[in-house]
Formats: sequence, C-alpha cells, structure tokens
Amino acid sequence: MAQLVMMIWAYTLCFSCALFLSLSVGSSSNSANTASTQQLPNGFKVSANPKVSSFQPLITDSDGNYSLGFLRFNQNQLNLAVIHAASSETIWLANMTPLPRWSDHTQLTFNGGLAVSDSGSSAVFWSTPAVNGARVFLSNDSNLQIQASDGSVLWQSFDNPSDTLVENQNFTSAMALVSANGIYSMRLGPDFMGLYAVLKSGTNPGQMYFKNRALQVKATIVPGRPIYLVLQSDGFLGMYQNGTRPVDLQPFNSYQQPVSGVRRLRMESDGNLNGYFWDGSNWILDYQAVKNNCELPSSCGPYGLCESGKGCSCLNNQSKSDSGRCVSPGNHNLVDFCSVYGSKYKPLRYNGVDLPYKELMGYQQMENYEQCESGCRQNCTCWGIVYSNASGFCYIIDYPIQSLVTVSDESKMGFFKVSEGVGKSKMDIGLGVGVGVVCVAVVVFGGLVGLAWYRFKKNGTKRGVNGYVKEDGVVGVGPYKDLGTASFRSIELSAER
Repeated sequence: MAQLVMMIWAYTLCFSCALFLSLSVGSSSNSANTASTQQLPNGFKVSANPKVSSFQPLITDSDGNYSLGFLRFNQNQLNLAVIHAASSETIWLANMTPLPRWSDHTQLTFNGGLAVSDSGSSAVFWSTPAVNGARVFLSNDSNLQIQASDGSVLWQSFDNPSDTLVENQNFTSAMALVSANGIYSMRLGPDFMGLYAVLKSGTNPGQMYFKNRALQVKATIVPGRPIYLVLQSDGFLGMYQNGTRPVDLQPFNSYQQPVSGVRRLRMESDGNLNGYFWDGSNWILDYQAVKNNCELPSSCGPYGLCESGKGCSCLNNQSKSDSGRCVSPGNHNLVDFCSVYGSKYKPLRYNGVDLPYKELMGYQQMENYEQCESGCRQNCTCWGIVYSNASGFCYIIDYPIQSLVTVSDESKMGFFKVSEGVGKSKMDIGLGVGVGVVCVAVVVFGGLVGLAWYRFKKNGTKRGVNGYVKEDGVVGVGPYKDLGTASFRSIELSAER
C-alpha cells in the first residue's frame, strides 16, 4: 500500500512539473510576440499577433520615445514601422508593396538582415541587404540600425527615409521623402530643394510644383558637388555642401527658440512639406514649404478652382458636390483621348484661370488662343491648355487636370477635356443594364409574335397571338413600352455627386 501511495505521489509530482514547464514555455513564447526590448539578437523571429488592434511593439529605444513594431493598416494589413511612442505618429515605414496580411503567418526575422515574410508561402515582402549583422538596435533619435558585433552600423533607416525627416538626420540627393499616398515627393537637385507630383503613370519624379533655390547666404555652391539637407535643432532647415557653412537656411516659425521636444519634417498627402515640434503633448505646426494653399497641385481636387480667401469651386461654374468632387473619378483613369470611348470628350472653356505653378512648366509661344486650343484638340495626350493673351504663352497640360487658380485677368483663358462615358455611378450602370434587359425582352417577344403570325398564315388557323401563347402554357402577355424613343445622356462634369 505504501508503495502504491509513493507511486501515485511521484506521478503527481512529475505531472505538476511538466505542466509548470509547459506553461512557462507558453508564457515565454507569448511574451516574445507582445513585449518589446531594446535590441534584437541574430536568429530572432516573431509573428504578428492577431489579437493586437493597432501596434505591436518589438523594440523600444533607451529613452522610451520611439518603438519599432508591426503597424496595422486598413484593418487587415501591416507594415513594419518606427513610431513616436507618446503620439503614435509614424516616423519611418518599410517600403513594402504590396502590404502583407495581419496574421500569425506574417513574421519578422533577423538572420544577419531583417526580413518580413509569410511563413506559409515563404513569400518575402521586404528585406534589408544581407549584411551579416549581429543585432538590431533602435537609437534614441529613432534611427533603426543593423550593427556588427563591434557596434559599427551596417544598415540604417536614416539612409532609407519614408515620408519623414527628423532633426539632425542628413537628407541627400540620393534620397526622397514620399507622401503616404505615393503621389508627392521632396528631392534635392544640384542647388535646390524641389517638391514633385506624379500626376500620370510612368512619370518619376513627376511635375515640379515648388522650388527653393539655395540663396548661398553663407557659402557658395561648388558646381558638381552634391548638397544635402539637415533639419537643425535650433529651428532651421539648412542646405549644406561642405558640412560647416550652410548655402541656404529656411527658418521654422520657432527658429532660435528653445522647444521642449524634438522636431520633424513630413511630406504630407496633400502635397505640402510641413514641419512640427513636440511640445510634450502635441505636435505643433511650425513650417510649411507652400504658404498659399491654392499653389498646391490639387488643393480643390481635379477640375477644381481655387480662389484665395474664398475656397473652392468647379470649372463648370458649379459648386462642389456633396462628394467633394467636380468630376467622376473614372475620368482620370484614361491613358489618352484617342484609345478609348471613340475620342469623345466634353470641352470646357473658362476665362480668368491660371496654373498654380506655371513658372515651373514648359510653354510654347502661340499667336493666339485659337492656335493654342487647336493644338490640344488634335493631341491625344493633351488634357487641356492655359493661354495668356498678354504674353502669348501656351501652357500644355499633358496630365489629368488638377486644381487651377481663379484670377481677375479675363485674358488668361483655358480649354480642358472631360471624357464622356466614364465614371458612371452604380445607378446609371444599373439603369443601362435594365434598359438592355428590357430591349432584349422586347426583341424576344417580337420574335415570338413573328413566329405566331407565320404559323397563323401557314396553317390558316384563326387563333391569334393570344391563342398561340395560351396553347404553349403561357398565362398571358402584359403590355410593354417601346423604349426606342427614350434618351439617356452620359454623365458629364456635374456637381450632383
């Protein structure tokens, strides 16, 4: 009996130890998916936690200001991001296209280089070069680094910015700040800083709409030597070439004033380049490259008119619709005006209109407005023109029409194309399908009537159509309407959206 008790006690003890160990391992595995550390060792692997709703931290800097982790997008997608912990503002994003799913199959691994992949399909969504690093480290100025065992930096996020520049981060001519929507970017030229907009596919960097040339205030530009940009802690956006004396300085509103927190510069999705500083609880707007909102490429949306101090209207002289659009979005999906819809378009003409950044666009000298318009009408890739009677300059717009500026000079005239037959609403599409079905039914019914008449004539039977259909088991044929005279007009530029 004593031996039986001892055996039961031993089995119970073993079972308890095994249960304790399994719970400990499970707890450790779960913490690796949720808790964050200050660095990641070689061989690290972690999966996205399906229970996390917004951000899953993996590394935090020593001051607790920044975190690297999985950031949820559009509810079911993720990206690898560095965020400002106190405000959850994104500082850096990995350049992933397309974005992976937010699921426990998506994982981050570090084996000398960082990679985001799908454990089920082995698909790699993003990776750094295989630099044989020893650890991943997040500095207290938000710089994500892959370091060697001796601490040297093998790769860093500061060399691969997304849409944000932080203070004391060098921005070179080999880099670009790209807005979250992928349309706008900030880049450096040989002696200037420029803002660009990709307004049609296949163009990179696109149309320049803002240019700040170095004033060479403290140093002279040396031709052939690249420049770089630095957001300084004292509130200046400095342009340098030799590292000591700036060739240009753009002041923030709070320049040379002590601020409680850090500064950052962001390429926004509206096309402006904005600067901010952290006051301990909020990001304060402190700088805007484009001061006048009407000078942004699409401040009032496609085919919109911007008037300083008065807001937005539309080129068709109507107010904006409830949807905030002046034209159906499908209009901008065209490649040109010759390949689709039989070259059909609705012309819009408007006096007292100008381009917001025409000084950065090319032009042709024309004798008159008619010559300028005629050249656009015959050009498949021309979306519109703006002509000045005073100078004779003809500005040809070879991309989908964006916002224009209202001016008091009526001699500045515009001609713009709006494609017919695109961007119809679901109701219009449903109506068209319905009419088509009715027309088919009418044709079929007409065929039945013709067949009945043929049989009637052939057999000499005086039973008519009603007798014919009854014989085939049809209860009756109701009245129908001839839709041949109904007219349906294509949706064109309209404020009723």
